[in-house]
Amino acid sequence: MTTRATQDDDLTAQAIALAAADEVTREIVSWLQYLISERRAADKTVEAYLRDIHQFMNFLRDHLGGEPTLADLSDLRAADFRAFFASRRRDGMTSRTLARALSAIRSLFRFLEKQGVVENASLGALRSPKIPHAVPKALGVAAAQKLVTVAPSAGASETETWVEMRDTAVLLLLYGCGLRISEALGLNRKQAPLTASDDAMTITGKGNKTRIVPVLPVTREAIATYLDLCPMALEPNGPLFVGVKGGRLNARNIQLLIQRMRGALGLPDTATPHALRHSFATHLLSAGGDLRAIQELLGHASLSSTQIYTEVDRAHLLRQYMGAHPRA
Repeated sequence: MTTRATQDDDLTAQAIALAAADEVTREIVSWLQYLISERRAADKTVEAYLRDIHQFMNFLRDHLGGEPTLADLSDLRAADFRAFFASRRRDGMTSRTLARALSAIRSLFRFLEKQGVVENASLGALRSPKIPHAVPKALGVAAAQKLVTVAPSAGASETETWVEMRDTAVLLLLYGCGLRISEALGLNRKQAPLTASDDAMTITGKGNKTRIVPVLPVTREAIATYLDLCPMALEPNGPLFVGVKGGRLNARNIQLLIQRMRGALGLPDTATPHALRHSFATHLLSAGGDLRAIQELLGHASLSSTQIYTEVDRAHLLRQYMGAHPRA
């Protein structure tokens, strides 16, 4: 299994391949280690930031006519930064991707300034691209319930039965607990809630932040049934959900499952694993759930991340109003 230390080494190796002078590469490696060890940034955030910096350094090499040095980074003008973002826009990058790239570059330059090796005020003249306001695409209650009911098929083989019960348990964790797919598949066997006293679980989410989520009886029962049928001996510190070869279940398996189910159940293309998490929050809010409590259940660091679900609920009310009011 890939450990955090192994992943850190991989990221450092990727950084060494940057199209930059050795002195810049060393500082970027230090920045990555700072993001990982001190900022506790999520793995995917670190990986995305490194990709953004790779692209930025490649651009600067061509833009400046050589591998960029620390002195070059200090001398960059706002026009140089804008030229990079213009080139990325021509390559078809979205505003969201460009905003993340700007965030990565700002993070790197702030770090370099703290280290006393680069000082550049030009970044302050840049504005983040406007990102289209997206409302989470939650499923209706009936559609969500259809999606999490992956009952074993009549006449299914023993292998198919335990796999179907495994998939049911995973989907119930997404919709019943509001977990991210990575959180559900990252659970180990010893974390499985199996008894009536196991009415909650401690989940480690983005940035290694922990939270408590309640577990519905139907979810506990699905996990227990899956474990009873699973033909493999699962170690306490090993994965809870495994593939047919015994390794930790990959998110792609669940994505393909839902893709097949969309056609079979007549569900929209917006039915995805993450849509079940959106549905969890939206349905709780529609039933009168407290926004602060939903924030805690989702593991959002900021309430503003959770407040977007109030817009989902408002959008639903407006659709109902427009469809029912005689003057609408």
